[in-house]
Amino acid sequence: MYRFLLSRQWVILTLVGLALIPVMIELGFWQLHRHEHKVAQNALIADNLAARPVPVTELSAPGRTVPHHEMWRRVTATGTYDTAHEVVVRQRTAADEQSIGYYVLTPLELDGGKDVLVNRGWISAGNDLTKFPDVPAAPRGRITVTGRIMADETTAESGIKDTRGLPPRQVMLINSAKMGKRLPRPVLGGYIEQTAPGKSGGKPELVPEPDHDSIGPHMAYAIQWWLFAAAVPVGWVILVRRERRDRAEAAAKEAEEAAKVPGEPDEPGRPEEPGQKTGPVARTAVGTE
Repeated sequence: MYRFLLSRQWVILTLVGLALIPVMIELGFWQLHRHEHKVAQNALIADNLAARPVPVTELSAPGRTVPHHEMWRRVTATGTYDTAHEVVVRQRTAADEQSIGYYVLTPLELDGGKDVLVNRGWISAGNDLTKFPDVPAAPRGRITVTGRIMADETTAESGIKDTRGLPPRQVMLINSAKMGKRLPRPVLGGYIEQTAPGKSGGKPELVPEPDHDSIGPHMAYAIQWWLFAAAVPVGWVILVRRERRDRAEAAAKEAEEAAKVPGEPDEPGRPEEPGQKTGPVARTAVGTE
């Protein structure tokens, strides 16, 4: 009854189905882990943004890598901007996530002879990308900056290629080690993403805080993969039952055809009446009367 399952076609179909089930289950768990990571990331960002601001020197030092669990912590820094060593960071998007321009990166000279990099915000790229853009002037004199501490950018983490041969005072990555080679003072690891004070006229445009409310579609994708995995055996059973039914119907039709008597007409003719003559003999008899 089910011997057709041993055919080449059905053996291949069954093996493919058996291989797909664990793959789909694993993909579901992969999406679940991404969901859990996103939830944990959102909680970390929310907690760090809500924490009391601390001096940047409590979380960073020259040559120190800002650990992930300290990112987005609110920090303060007091000093004087070193606009002579100000640079812009290319290919950065505005808050609308569409407009392309620059981040303005200005060293802030702290008490004690150390610098910290401050991302003062976003400006439009303008028409000539080969020249240093018209950057809104940094505040003069001593100033206290509040912002979020961020880890140094790298190509491995950001996916941004550190292109060489850029125009003067333009960079691709915000990296304290690379900027330290241009500055006369030691530079704290990481940088500050400025949130206050705000700029008059909104220029540069302050970088908005990261989204920590959306959890993304990962959980929905996980459920979909698991439903696909459950659908494979169900679909296999439906196909087997349909194949068995079609084969049974075909076998019954063949048996019906074989049971018919050879030469038997499909529709029998009208029987002759007793004594009735047909054919040439009958016509001859009528004609001689």
